[in-house]
Amino acid sequence: MTTESAPAVRLGVLMVPTDPWPVAVARARQLEALGFAHLWTYDHLSWRRFRDHPWHATVPWLTGIAAATSSIRVGTMVTSPNFRHPVTLAKDAMTIDHISNGRLTLGIGAGGVGFDAEVFGQAILTPGERAARLDDFVGTLDALLRQPEYSGRNAHYTVQGARMLPGCVQQPRVPLAIAAGGPRTMGTAARYADAWITDGTLPGPGTADDRMRAHVEVLLRACERADRDPATLDRIYLSGNTDDRPLASLASFVDFVGRQQALGFTDIVFHDPRPGDRFWDDDPAVVDQIADWSTGASTPTQ
Repeated sequence: MTTESAPAVRLGVLMVPTDPWPVAVARARQLEALGFAHLWTYDHLSWRRFRDHPWHATVPWLTGIAAATSSIRVGTMVTSPNFRHPVTLAKDAMTIDHISNGRLTLGIGAGGVGFDAEVFGQAILTPGERAARLDDFVGTLDALLRQPEYSGRNAHYTVQGARMLPGCVQQPRVPLAIAAGGPRTMGTAARYADAWITDGTLPGPGTADDRMRAHVEVLLRACERADRDPATLDRIYLSGNTDDRPLASLASFVDFVGRQQALGFTDIVFHDPRPGDRFWDDDPAVVDQIADWSTGASTPTQ
């Protein structure tokens, strides 16, 4: 047996909103009972290989999960301006915050290309245009969530007398977790976010850890420019989108967590295994093993 103690990071699970509702609720309650800190879902209208399969709307799905649980945090991984507007998103987030009794984290990203970007017939934006839109989106959302009434204008959004009553349970507002990769979106995260999200899909030479180390340096420089203490910004790593297979075994997961802890990550999120899925087909039993390890009930074998 190894001697690794329970991790200092918080562990979370991402569930895709594709299963029948009773199945989703039962699994969410099970993950809560296992002691995981947070539960996330993707915010898309459809998604990649699930595009022609059932895919429930994120806001009502997350609202139902919040109502069906009592302690686990819930969040979007991530919502974007591709099909969201700050006013309606702020109202939705405020309401989920009340239903969950202050357990919501709002994950936000710049939005990619594909169905979500094209469904309303809008023009496809360049990466730079999406980064600029994200900054305006997050700035508007931050202002809306902090006060009972807001009016403001920027290059992308005009808000006229939006009421946000009764306001958020969590103060000064619902926490924002921003997915960022380049210097400009990192700057948005440094100015507004409570947490930074990355999924590890990074270009460049060296190992995955080398690339992540360089990625973290971009974040640190963004914090310096924003006069932000980087220790006040949580770091969330969403695994499962790279060649790493941390759920191959408990030992693999412990190794993965240790490497990310060394890079300053405060939270690790993994996809709930789905047998038959070509990316997330790990043995579901490893989730129970991770839960036991995270609470100190067991240690991994080599």
